[in-house]
Amino acid sequence: MKYYIIAGEASGDLHGSNLIKEILKQDKDAQVRCWGGDLMKEAGGDLVSHYKDRAFMGFGEIIKNLSKILGFIKTCKEDIAAYQPDALIFIDNSGFNLRIAKWAKPAGFKTFYYISPQVWASRAGRVETIKATIDHMYVVLPFVKPFYEKYNYEVTYVGHPLIDAIAQRPKIDTATFKTENQLSDKPIIALLPGSRQQEITKMLSVMLSVVDDFPDYQFVIAGAPSQEYSFYEQFISKKNIKFISNKTYGLLQNATAALVTSGTATLETALFKVPEVVCYKGSWLSYQIAKRIITLKYISLVNLIMDEEVVTELIQDNLNTANIKKELTKILEPQYRQSLLEKYDLLEQKLGGEGASEKTARLIVTELKK
Repeated sequence: MKYYIIAGEASGDLHGSNLIKEILKQDKDAQVRCWGGDLMKEAGGDLVSHYKDRAFMGFGEIIKNLSKILGFIKTCKEDIAAYQPDALIFIDNSGFNLRIAKWAKPAGFKTFYYISPQVWASRAGRVETIKATIDHMYVVLPFVKPFYEKYNYEVTYVGHPLIDAIAQRPKIDTATFKTENQLSDKPIIALLPGSRQQEITKMLSVMLSVVDDFPDYQFVIAGAPSQEYSFYEQFISKKNIKFISNKTYGLLQNATAALVTSGTATLETALFKVPEVVCYKGSWLSYQIAKRIITLKYISLVNLIMDEEVVTELIQDNLNTANIKKELTKILEPQYRQSLLEKYDLLEQKLGGEGASEKTARLIVTELKK
């Protein structure tokens, strides 16, 4: 069978790579063509376009690069038509993927969606587009299945693939990790500022504003695979600011605490059992628009899954030096840390066990053989 998989960011590349590995196990004749990243390529996919070339963030940037985006969409459609896959698999990235789906379904392609677009967070009207264009939807968050049920759309909950990704990660002891990455003996506070230059600039500037308040710790920036070290150099101005590129999981394994930009990384950090403060700050325009279309109580996946404020969220104007110092001090206190880690254990139980990638691949392959 021929599979065409489209992912649009680092997390999609990770989950897409594990899905490819499982598809290749279950379909020995599988051929996979993909839009994704290095991990999907390494897993066995024939990479057409790298997600870092399509990393546009915020309404303003999307409008500014609209002609490029439309060009990518046109190229993708032409490539799918030429490849003629048996299965077209979308991973998150709704802005791009739903546009392809609207074209692909009427064109006769069998469509699957792995990791639902965040229609549960905003613009629920997109559910009608999904119902009309997606044959099968596989969701990875427990609250998403009942959301779709309200719209009479049956989806399959497969568990979260981060459980697999983290379980498969080889363990590295802290002393070895620090030596290999030329870090000091001080405890690590991990900084996860995102993957796009625009958000990294906003996040890192304020995250690093508290460095002098915590001299007994070293602050380690998790470099995104899509960015060069030269971009981060402007932020590394003090002795206890360090940088590690493309080793986020190793960093989280050995961190004492973390400041994390809202997104999948908030859930990854919790599953590694690292106390965290969730941070988010967008442009004034993007924030004003988002505030009007997003109706959720929380922005972090941790709090959304638990349906309570487990981790503190510092959003927009609340993301400032004084608040970061206060909240970071709190999660470094032993008693508070322990209560937070107990909540993380409950979070992991809610997500279920391992096997999301294997289950999704099996369901897709089985469907194609009908």
